[in-house]
Amino acid sequence: MSDLLRIGLVQMNSRSDKSENLAVAERLIEEAARQGAELVALPEYVNFLGPRELHEANAEPIPGPTTERFAALARRYGIYLLGGSILERSAIPGKYYNTSVLFAPDGEIIASYRKIHLFDVDLTGNVTSNESATILPGDRVVTAEVAGHVVGLTICYDLRFPELYRLLALDGAELILVPAAFTLYTGKDHWHTLLRARAIENQCYVAAPAQIGPHDPGQQCYGHSLVADPWGTVIAEAINRVGVVVTTLDFAYLREVRAQLPSLANRRPETYGSLALTR
Repeated sequence: MSDLLRIGLVQMNSRSDKSENLAVAERLIEEAARQGAELVALPEYVNFLGPRELHEANAEPIPGPTTERFAALARRYGIYLLGGSILERSAIPGKYYNTSVLFAPDGEIIASYRKIHLFDVDLTGNVTSNESATILPGDRVVTAEVAGHVVGLTICYDLRFPELYRLLALDGAELILVPAAFTLYTGKDHWHTLLRARAIENQCYVAAPAQIGPHDPGQQCYGHSLVADPWGTVIAEAINRVGVVVTTLDFAYLREVRAQLPSLANRRPETYGSLALTR
């Protein structure tokens, strides 16, 4: 097992045309693989980011057409591939999951994660969202092994809930992935701070592939796909356009940070019991 892992983040401007979105994703996956990425991560709602009335027509089962296409790409390039997230059909008519799927280099699905925290907000005059109107919440904390390292899965708004990230760290996560479609309004003030905070708190790498620019539902996404290291330093960040950013993670450095500043080991969980209570 190598201490080094080459990761590529794909930044996209997905809209309502699924075939066009997937064509762009495929081109950018190829570009990241060409730059040596062993793990490539796509953003939230990678294959469709459009109005709610089109959800039914664009939701899919898993496995399904989009995941089969991603599996083929993982095999073609011999990479681990995080398929951003897609609308996954549920057993309830008109309801879906926001689901992220992780593929091994042989194309097999090694993990899937359904977004737990749904974006229900009303920022007066700026952003209004009621994700739970059509999306069901997941209920599982998910990790997987990538090239011998433990990777935690989250999606977008999950970033604001440090409890989830701490659970992933306690489950051994050395890298946490955050495919996102963060709004411009919140992202300009919170995106970098939240990603760096989650990395610092859990002394792990945090990698966030993001959507950028205007989208069909009338929203604007912030972009700035980035990787923060266990010290909270941003070691790679996408420029303000569709594209890829590729960097190398060094897990020996992670162990060094945890040894020198052992905040995870210094926790006092016996005093935190009320955190688990519903209030």
